Amino acid sequence: MSENKGLLKEIAEYKWRFTMTPTRKILLLLAGLGVVVMVYRLIFGLGAATNLNDRWPWGLWIGFDVLTGVALAGGGYGTAIIVHVLHRNKYHAIARSAMLTSLLGYLLVMAGLFMDIGQWFNFWRPFVSWGHTSVLFEVFWCVSCYTTVQLLEFGEILTEKVGTKYHNMFKKALPALLILGIIFPTLHQSSLGGLYLIMVDKLYPLWWSPYIGLLFLISSFFVGPAMTCLETTLAGRAFNHEVPIPVLRGLVRISASFMVLYLAIKLYDLAARGVFGLIFKGNLEGNMFLLEIVLGVIIPIIIAFSNTVNTRQGLVAFGLLVSGGVILNRMNVVFTGMSAALGGWYFPSIMEWAVSIGLVSIGCLAYCFIAENFNILEHEANHHRATA
Repeated sequence: MSENKGLLKEIAEYKWRFTMTPTRKILLLLAGLGVVVMVYRLIFGLGAATNLNDRWPWGLWIGFDVLTGVALAGGGYGTAIIVHVLHRNKYHAIARSAMLTSLLGYLLVMAGLFMDIGQWFNFWRPFVSWGHTSVLFEVFWCVSCYTTVQLLEFGEILTEKVGTKYHNMFKKALPALLILGIIFPTLHQSSLGGLYLIMVDKLYPLWWSPYIGLLFLISSFFVGPAMTCLETTLAGRAFNHEVPIPVLRGLVRISASFMVLYLAIKLYDLAARGVFGLIFKGNLEGNMFLLEIVLGVIIPIIIAFSNTVNTRQGLVAFGLLVSGGVILNRMNVVFTGMSAALGGWYFPSIMEWAVSIGLVSIGCLAYCFIAENFNILEHEANHHRATA
């Protein structure tokens, strides 16, 4: 008990910093609005806050906050593989920031998933009701366990300044946590795609595939460096910190190599199933698929293996295109590819948008606070006043 009191006292006495800027004021406003809407949804239910119905039970909170959010937050385990398994030490400069982005991403995924539970007060049931034959059960447990592992991994960073006497304990536990932190996302990233294997007669053939689980897994890996490029660019402006271009260039080319593999599997699968011609059919599905592949895969590959990648503008362009391509892919799977089978269209309500934007705003604010107060970016300019 006395140890807990000592830790709380240490936390209270630490001089926390959070520079208030115009951008952060806007983020605080959006986050506050999102929290208000979340409380409204919990009180009055999904029907009062969303445009979901019996035909469209999955909407923005599942499609974007969960399926897309899990993919975009995959940079943590991808970076762990590169740095700690492949021992590419030059990427240590981005390891902590990628881990933090991933941690915050998964916490927001859990929040988005919680918002989508019809009877949210029953959220605890999967912990005691073992539906081991359900893919969603496996996803729930893997996401929950991986989020817990990431929180424990962050303990090494936290105890550098707060609760320092526990630092060696977390440091010794880190290798085991890293192994678990690679296993869990490898399982649930592919399982999210596996949810659609039974949709063979409902999901449009351009997106349905017997390899959809593998494609989800590969895309979650190559989008990690893209998110790192975007995050380091924003951090460079906000905290006067820039990761050297050679580090990001190497990371991007690793990503692009997996994108080549992804494209090869995708094209082979379409040809093997005899649906390749649907790409050029000229309908909405074909055009959206073309947009996803050309902008989100082919052009980034060209950027990665050209001289464009030697500039920060090229790295940012790569990050934007790949991240946008993965977002578009998940949206196409959840909405575009299912629209004909489910009938009609679903468009999120204002409250659904408010919650999703609010969650993203909370994640950005949390990143700024942690980056200002802990050794995330690993540079002397860490103590400089933020400018964004």
